[in-house]
Amino acid sequence: MLKDFLVEVFFACIYKYMAYTDDMRKSITQEFDYGCGVACYAFALGVTYKDAEKRLGEKQAHSERFWVNDLMKALNDAGLAYERKYVKPHVRPLIDQEGVIVLIGISKDHPVGHYLIRHNDMWMDPWINLSENKNIHEAKSGFREVLPGAPMYAILPISS
Repeated sequence: MLKDFLVEVFFACIYKYMAYTDDMRKSITQEFDYGCGVACYAFALGVTYKDAEKRLGEKQAHSERFWVNDLMKALNDAGLAYERKYVKPHVRPLIDQEGVIVLIGISKDHPVGHYLIRHNDMWMDPWINLSENKNIHEAKSGFREVLPGAPMYAILPISS
């Protein structure tokens, strides 16, 4: 009886995992020290990092800053509909929706802030190993359940 129950639970977990991973897109790793905004832009558009660099142009793609307004404008110019909001308590619940890009504040691990984008109830982090390794050539991207810092700004998809 216990064996049958455990087998049933095991297969239920495998089924849930397969359904979950089928909907997950591949994360995009930033290729420049300040490229988290470019990676989130690429992820939102469903293009590669290199394609996003081309679309944004050399100046923006390799800038040491990607201002929230500039990122929002680039998304809108690409045919998406986004608006930005400073994350106050009444805005906080809105950041959990699909496609939201957040800029977390400056911290020890993120000395200039960091952009992440929401996908399937997870945060796509374009440099997920930054706190352990500051070498951009060894950067890895991935998904995390919780933001690695306090959100300052949210770039929210506008529902049609």
